[in-house]
Amino acid sequence: MKLNVVPARTGSAWVRQGIRTFWRQPLALSGLFLLFMALASLSSMLSYGGTFLGLMFVPAASLGLMAAAREADLGRFPMPSMLIIGFKQSAAQTKQMVLLGFLYGLLFCFVLVLSSFFDNGEFARMYMAGGSLSEEHVLNEHFQTAALFALLMYLPLSSLFWHAPALMHWHAQPLAKSIFFSFMACWANWRAFAVFGLTWLSIFLATSVLLSLLSMVFEDGQLSLTLMLPAMLMLATMFFTSSYYSFRDCFISEPVLA
Repeated sequence: MKLNVVPARTGSAWVRQGIRTFWRQPLALSGLFLLFMALASLSSMLSYGGTFLGLMFVPAASLGLMAAAREADLGRFPMPSMLIIGFKQSAAQTKQMVLLGFLYGLLFCFVLVLSSFFDNGEFARMYMAGGSLSEEHVLNEHFQTAALFALLMYLPLSSLFWHAPALMHWHAQPLAKSIFFSFMACWANWRAFAVFGLTWLSIFLATSVLLSLLSMVFEDGQLSLTLMLPAMLMLATMFFTSSYYSFRDCFISEPVLA
């Protein structure tokens, strides 16, 4: 395995490849993403501990969605079991994946703790307890600052775990090396990831604007709300599908495991 540095324009190629792959298996890939969201919602019902369990599952789920994208890319149908592929290879990998998830959850909670200094923990409590975003929260300057701080802190945190599950599964890398190489790959290819992120942000914003315009044209205020959920579901699935191509291009060598 060798780190590969790609041009900035590759970031937009990842987006295009992810969208194309999604339309090869739209129902299967959307279903897997829905299953992940359902599991996260069920775990959140257990209050704070359940939310932490949901956070622990994020790295394994991201691997599952990458594996599903790889199956679709190879012309195969991604089965629902893809979502837990990180726990199926061996007992040693299962232990590593659980530790990776625990570390991700711990660092995510640390970010929320730091954000509490801006709004006395209101944003952290809302996130961990699964509360809804109210107008009072949106208009609260301290809450906005805490949310923005958490978002900015999440960017370096996500770079540690972006490739780590896939490196553990497909390249048999240990926990520490997976996290290290994941960070180094994101740092070395920050231009491509910047293009990748900005492209997806533009797509999400353009979709929201388009749906709002449709509501105005048909004079139906509920139309955009009705279409927004399935549209965002498909875009989110495409986003995770495209993450597979970012992993594939950032490392040179064929995966050692199927």
